[in-house]
Amino acid sequence: MKKFQVTIQFTMDDDFMALVPAHRTYINDLIEKEIIDQYVVSMESQQVWITFTAESKTEVDRYLSKSPIYKYWTYEIVELFLYDGQHYRLPAFKLN
Repeated sequence: MKKFQVTIQFTMDDDFMALVPAHRTYINDLIEKEIIDQYVVSMESQQVWITFTAESKTEVDRYLSKSPIYKYWTYEIVELFLYDGQHYRLPAFKLN
């Protein structure tokens, strides 16, 4: 499996806000299935960053298109070469 970073720019209106609970349910399901690793939203810049585990950009695009708020998005999908972070390391060994 490969890792992909999606950067989403979105616009909001009342209809968008009404769809957010259904969207969160969908995103939570993908997180629980370990399809989404990270999901980050900035209301200040109206951007979303999502890290996916998938076989291809086409597969990621299919996941994105199933979101209830998909029509409010413009986005870019890029394949990641390296994916590392604190949560993927072994705990530090400490002497008592």
